[in-house]
Amino acid sequence: FASRPPGARPPNAHRDAPHPALSSLPGAAMSSAIGAFANVAHKFVTWPQGSTQGFCNVIKIGTFCRTIVWLCIPPLLMYQYIRGVDEDVYATEVLYFKSGSKDTKAFYDTSRIGISGHWRLQQDLETIRAAANPE
Repeated sequence: FASRPPGARPPNAHRDAPHPALSSLPGAAMSSAIGAFANVAHKFVTWPQGSTQGFCNVIKIGTFCRTIVWLCIPPLLMYQYIRGVDEDVYATEVLYFKSGSKDTKAFYDTSRIGISGHWRLQQDLETIRAAANPE
């Protein structure tokens, strides 16, 4: 081995250590941390396929999700939709009751198309109409 002058780097040091100019940048530590996080995340995702048993487990979980879990999603979505509509209708009924008004069409006009009969949408549509058609 030939002797190196003091402070000189070994021949393959560029592979092991970052360039000195790059290590002084403020984002270098953050970039290193993001790279390490991405590496761990990739290992976490690909770990189950590392062995034959793990690969079989991935297939079993996928089959379970396609056959059982998928069947549960539409009823849950429908339930959430019904709850949301029910809550909105209840709030409109409470507002109508507490207002003391006898005009139900002021709160929900059933002659309008879709949800445009809701009192808040009626107010918004009237605001848009007034802005679009100044008199």
